[in-house]
Amino acid sequence: MKKFGFLALLLLLLVLVHPGTGYAGSAETHINLDGNDLKISKEAQVQIVNGSVMVPLRVVAEQLGYTVKWDNVTKTAIIEQKGTTLKLIVDNTMAEASGKQVKLDNPPFLSGSTTLVPLRFVGEQTGTTVGWDNVTKTVYLTSPVPEIGGSDPEITVPQPTPTAPSDNGSNGNTANEGNSSVATVTNLSFIDNQLVIAVNGIIKPTVFTMTDKDRIVVDLPNTGFGTDFHQNLSVGKNQSGQLTVTDYPNVSAVRYSLFSSSPSTIRIVIDLNSANSYSLINANDGLIIVDLNGTSVTLPETTLPEVPVTTPPPSTGNTDKKIIVIDAGHGGKDPGSSSVNKLKEKDFTLPTALKIAELLKKEPNIEVILTRSGDTYPTLQDRSNLANNVKADLFISVHANSIPAGSKSNPSGTETYYTRNDSLLFAQTVHKYLAVATGLQDRGVRQANYHVTRETKMPAILLECGYLSNTKDEALLFTPDIQNKIAEAVVLGIKEYLGR
Repeated sequence: MKKFGFLALLLLLLVLVHPGTGYAGSAETHINLDGNDLKISKEAQVQIVNGSVMVPLRVVAEQLGYTVKWDNVTKTAIIEQKGTTLKLIVDNTMAEASGKQVKLDNPPFLSGSTTLVPLRFVGEQTGTTVGWDNVTKTVYLTSPVPEIGGSDPEITVPQPTPTAPSDNGSNGNTANEGNSSVATVTNLSFIDNQLVIAVNGIIKPTVFTMTDKDRIVVDLPNTGFGTDFHQNLSVGKNQSGQLTVTDYPNVSAVRYSLFSSSPSTIRIVIDLNSANSYSLINANDGLIIVDLNGTSVTLPETTLPEVPVTTPPPSTGNTDKKIIVIDAGHGGKDPGSSSVNKLKEKDFTLPTALKIAELLKKEPNIEVILTRSGDTYPTLQDRSNLANNVKADLFISVHANSIPAGSKSNPSGTETYYTRNDSLLFAQTVHKYLAVATGLQDRGVRQANYHVTRETKMPAILLECGYLSNTKDEALLFTPDIQNKIAEAVVLGIKEYLGR
């Protein structure tokens, strides 16, 4: 989702390192990427060398899903993406980008097992907005606006930073991937307050809680780490690792290990700050989801809760009528982001969604359904289930973006997100009207792994109409005039996509 110039990723996120010289200070440092604080290990701290801010490459690269390889003989870091190859050599001021030589202000160097590169060079070469707060020891990064009309937006799903091995019982043996009876785990992610486990094969997980230290434990019997898992995540010598989790205050970490080799069993532990209910979703469709949203208890496999429709179901008299679900993000106990002047995101999303619905009601061949029509909070699962239950043709979730107060970056603009490829054309069609309607910077169409755009079964998009953390955007978004323009733009996009 965060779209960096390729060299930025190469330069900004590598981790394979050795101590450098001239480091000023040993205090804890921070890296903030597009408003999100990244977890960095003690040996991957930002350093000052000869007056230059040096940052750990892999910390950012793994967050953006890039493939990083390390040649320990030549001390060369290789970053690859979609046929492009970049190379950095430790203690060498020349880097290679797609066969071209690029000179660095300071050579990369190793600090423990992490490769550090100059921050200023990253900004100059990639268009990434960079900043350094010497008081808080924080690097601020804002990804550049993606090129308009790009045919293949990047998928940005948060990736983990390798950390110390977990303590959950790995015996150090590797599952035999050649054994056809053993299923494989290919990836892990934690997003939308959900643990998402990508698997190959039929798996019947066992999930339980431990109360001595609040934890949710997921055991996957007859399962090993697949080849793709090793490419996506770090697995240590004792067949264990840890997934970085940010922005979820009740989850401190997600750890994984090969817990047993006879039978081969993978254990995944969600470390909590306090007890949390959960539900298990396993439809044998390649994804196992442990959902920490809401107050539900463990659900039977392949079973989803029935969700009441918040508006009357569509009429069946006109078989050509299209069903559109409009979702006002957040609501009720969930205010969403807070604006510069302490206005709440939910108070922007609801009136805007209602305006969209009013316009759609005027279209004779469109039936509109709202996930909420007042200050209530349907869970993320409620929203996607509603759209699936009524067999909607299209789904739109309305939001506004924000970054934390005190960030040096101050992005402005409009973004449209999708998850599945069948939603890309819908996203592009609506976005071209939306960006014009807001009059803000066009930050493009981006791909992200949001629950409501992933779990819905129809083309589904999420609109980030502007940044509440930006005073210009905030002033516009809370006016009826701009909300009306956004509503008109969304309806125009829907009608064009439907060919109406």
